[in-house]
Amino acid sequence: MLDVDDLQTFVEVADAGGVSSAARRLGVSKSIVSRRLLRLETELGIQLLARTTRGAALTEAGVTFREHAARVCAEIDIARETILPAGDLRGRLRIAAPLTFGPTHLAPVLAELARRHPLLHVHACYSDRFVDLVGEGFDCAVRVGYLQDSNLIARRIGPIHGKLVASPDYIREHGAPETPDELLAHQALMQGTETWQFIDGDKTISVHPQGRFKADNGTALAVAAVAGLGIAWLPTCLIEGYLASGALAPVMTRYPPPTAGIFVVRPPGPHPARKVRILTDLLVEHFR
Repeated sequence: MLDVDDLQTFVEVADAGGVSSAARRLGVSKSIVSRRLLRLETELGIQLLARTTRGAALTEAGVTFREHAARVCAEIDIARETILPAGDLRGRLRIAAPLTFGPTHLAPVLAELARRHPLLHVHACYSDRFVDLVGEGFDCAVRVGYLQDSNLIARRIGPIHGKLVASPDYIREHGAPETPDELLAHQALMQGTETWQFIDGDKTISVHPQGRFKADNGTALAVAAVAGLGIAWLPTCLIEGYLASGALAPVMTRYPPPTAGIFVVRPPGPHPARKVRILTDLLVEHFR
C-alpha cells in the first residue's frame, strides 16, 4: 500500500531538488522526509532518487514515477475538497508575499483565514524576491505593482496608488523635475532596471530612470529618499507618515503614475484550488 503523504513528499523532493528544500516546503523535519522516501522506495522495490552532496536527482524510474505521483496527489486533493463540508478547508496553503507590503497589509488577512479554517495550515513566505511559484512549490503569491507578462494566472484584488517623491533637502540642492524628460537628469532610487510610467492626458509616457542606489525593498527606498539620495516612486500606503511629517514631498505631480494593483497569481491550470479561491475572495473583500 502506498501512503499519500509519502507520494506527496516524493513529489516535493523531486521538484525542490533536495531533502532540505522539500522539508522547508512541507514544514516538517528532514528526518521525516527521509523516512517517507525510504518507505516509498521500499514499498516499490526501486530507487527513485540518487542522493548527492548537492541534493537529490531523479533516477530514470523516478522521472517516470514522479509524473504519475503528481497526478495522484492532485486528484486526491480535489477529492478531499469535494467531500469537505461547505467552506471548510484543510491541508497546506503556501503563499509568497512581498516583504514591504505583506506583514502590514496581508498578514491580518492570512491570520483571519487561519482563524476561520482551523484545519488549514497556512505557510506564508515574506520576501521581495521574485519567487518561482512552480519551482518553489507555492500555491499562490500576492504581487504588488505592475504585472509582467507570464504564463501565471492573475486576479486583481485591489488598487495601489503611488507617488514620485523626494526629500526637501534633495529638492533644495537639485531642484524638482517638472516633466518626465527632466527626470532623466536626476538620481532615481529603484529596485532594479525598471521602467517608470506616467500619465499625460490620454497618453502613457515611459521613462528609463538612472541612479546609483538600488534596493529590492520599498521601505529601504523610502529611507534612502528621506536621506536625500534621490527621487523614488513609492506606494502611497508606504509613505503616508513621511508625507504627513514633511520628510518627503511629491514631485512632478502634473504627470501622475498610472494606478498599480494588488494581484493574486497562481500557477497555470483551468481551475484554482478552493483554498486559493477562498483566500482570493477574502483579500478582495479586505481591499475593496
